[in-house]
Amino acid sequence: MQKVDHTKNIIEVNDISFSYNKEKVLKNITLGIHQGDYLCLVGPNGAGKTTLLKIMLGLLSSETGSVKLFNQDIKDFKDWQRIGYVPQKATSFDINFPATVKEVVLMGRYAHAGLFHRMTEKDLELVKKSLEQVEMWEYRDRLIGDLSGGQQQRVFIARALVTEPEIIFLDEPTAGVDEKTQNEFYALLKKLNQEFSLTLVLISHDIERITKEVMHIACIDKTLVCHTSPEEYLKDSHSLDISGQPVKIITSHHHN
Repeated sequence: MQKVDHTKNIIEVNDISFSYNKEKVLKNITLGIHQGDYLCLVGPNGAGKTTLLKIMLGLLSSETGSVKLFNQDIKDFKDWQRIGYVPQKATSFDINFPATVKEVVLMGRYAHAGLFHRMTEKDLELVKKSLEQVEMWEYRDRLIGDLSGGQQQRVFIARALVTEPEIIFLDEPTAGVDEKTQNEFYALLKKLNQEFSLTLVLISHDIERITKEVMHIACIDKTLVCHTSPEEYLKDSHSLDISGQPVKIITSHHHN
């Protein structure tokens, strides 16, 4: 199993609050994400999971509190290639968009280096490496719209990998795909975490499945309900209902 360094936080969220139209979405969230972790954010619809993720990515600014990325305040953080992001709607695009798999992944390099950056041999090598990591190199010349949903999601992970990040955030990465594709996808995530030492943070509603996959679970329901191991999460689950499944309310912390 991938070793987690509990002494080193990649992300530090301290006393974060946020509102939409004066309605409180997050309240006093404090959460640390360790190097090498594989963490899932769970919680009911509207609980603030995606909002919290976007605050950690600098896409939204919190009302109160602070966020540190690699020990640096997010307001001063510039090293964004160290962080990858696969948004919830990554595969919601025009299927007739005339881009190949290779070109879509190469877009990740443009995002890192700038639109007028001239592609180098290193860029092309990183595209190849990223597609190989997600087992999609053989599809490099296929049009992205001709792939299955699961294959497309792998390509978008490759696009996130192409900047050689140390942590990747994924918002509902298995939404809308069948069980076989989910199994393959979770096997890929485990490989990225264990073999390539990537820290992973994902949002999921699939409580039953993710408890078998991740190292830690953080339950969000406007506040931080719990941050613990899957084993403890399941053992003590009782008081909160998320998507029809029982979920515990605890305040225990890391047990492994």
